[in-house]
Amino acid sequence: MKPIITLAGLVLALTATAVEAEPIVIKFSHVVAEDTPKGKGALLFKKLVEERLPGQVSVEVYPNSTLFGDANELEALANDEVQLLAPSLAKFEKYTKQVQVFDLPFLFDDLEAVNRFQKRAKGRQLLRSMEKENITGLAYWHNGMKQLSATKALMLPSDAMGLAFRIQPSAVLESQFAQVGAPTKKIPFAEVYTSLQNGTVQGAENPWSNIYSKKMHTVQPYITESNHGVLDYMLVSNTRFWFGIPHQIRTELEGIIDEVTFEVNRAAEEANQADRERIRKAGTSEIIELTPEQREAWREAMRPVWQEFEPVIGADIIKAAQTVNRKQRN
Repeated sequence: MKPIITLAGLVLALTATAVEAEPIVIKFSHVVAEDTPKGKGALLFKKLVEERLPGQVSVEVYPNSTLFGDANELEALANDEVQLLAPSLAKFEKYTKQVQVFDLPFLFDDLEAVNRFQKRAKGRQLLRSMEKENITGLAYWHNGMKQLSATKALMLPSDAMGLAFRIQPSAVLESQFAQVGAPTKKIPFAEVYTSLQNGTVQGAENPWSNIYSKKMHTVQPYITESNHGVLDYMLVSNTRFWFGIPHQIRTELEGIIDEVTFEVNRAAEEANQADRERIRKAGTSEIIELTPEQREAWREAMRPVWQEFEPVIGADIIKAAQTVNRKQRN
């Protein structure tokens, strides 16, 4: 006997098919221009997703704070109004103190050490450290290692005494400069050039690409190639949204993120090296390369910051970070 197909049953079946066919929409919001490594990374993610998951996932990219800005993007993520963000690591301080490990001065020898830490267990653990706040980290995206710029040559820690430095809002960075007798001012990034130009502050810390793009080298006669900390982003999603994606699709998305992360980090390092060379050729700033002994003097001067923040970051995380350096230090 043939089954009887009722009109109501047919409508339900068609409705279910239509619902299944609706693509998952991922809104990716960020606050920088599309021609930056992060901006290009967002567009590459969109391209690869729509090539490999056609009809299943749709990605909408909103650059330059066109959807949400620095002040409200993480709240929007928690409310599932946006599904992907890539804020700087400093933005997560209110959700977890553990990511402050990346601000600890002279903890990592270089960018390769940072890469090794981020790929190992403790670095991966930090990506999951905010899930109780409905934030899941998916990857680290580089901006670059930080350099010290100032109105005088900074070769030894004592050279910084009395100079005021611009910092991002961060207790670690306040303490970092306090160790060398330098006051700090929290100033929005957009106002850094003017603040250096008019003498509100005499120094700052930034990757080469930030220094060049904001023309800070034209108002900072000295730049010390200190590589003393890392300025990175964390690609994050809403936890409930991310783990609500069907497993097969989520696995494909994670593979795409790995590819995009490689390209973003490669482009960021390329941009930093190119901008360092542009600054050198401009001749407006003297680039100071520290000797191993000078670098060690800076490390020792700022080492107390590691102990100060060990209780909130975790001794295990700081130790794991130290062990990725080629020359391990206790």
